[in-house]
Amino acid sequence: MKTFQIQIIETILVLIGYISTHFLTKVFVNKTLKQTHLERGRRKMIIKAVHLFSFLTVIILLSAIWGLNQNEIAVFVGTILTALGIAFFAQWSLLSNITSSLLLFFNHPVKIGDKIKVLDKDYPLEGEVSDLTSFFINIKSDNGETITIPNSLLLQKPVSVIEKKTLSK
Repeated sequence: MKTFQIQIIETILVLIGYISTHFLTKVFVNKTLKQTHLERGRRKMIIKAVHLFSFLTVIILLSAIWGLNQNEIAVFVGTILTALGIAFFAQWSLLSNITSSLLLFFNHPVKIGDKIKVLDKDYPLEGEVSDLTSFFINIKSDNGETITIPNSLLLQKPVSVIEKKTLSK
């Protein structure tokens, strides 16, 4: 067999493996997380993170199959890790909001559906957390407004949880 044909077969196998892994992890992770009684929004974020990790793995595998040198792959991975490292220290960048979303997701007591009060001297606000995205947290106020706050800013402000959402499967 020619090298080109082997590369095509390997690519097809990697893509089939990715597609099957994509669906299997979605089912397996969702089932496992339901048993831990995590709410739906958190389960979806964890599944997205697992899919992102598997997608990056497929990109690296395909790069290796189609002839990228290990040095070039190492530079690519190093660049991504450097960007993530900078995100931990950059306070007002977009990367800091992504990092902050991970911190909010795993370590902050605020959850989707909770009624909170952001204790800011200049702009106090109160409402229900309606969504937590990679960059922003959306709060629906009592008068129907949707207020969008960058994740990094929410980590800098004191937050009072007025009413916790009850656990749901």
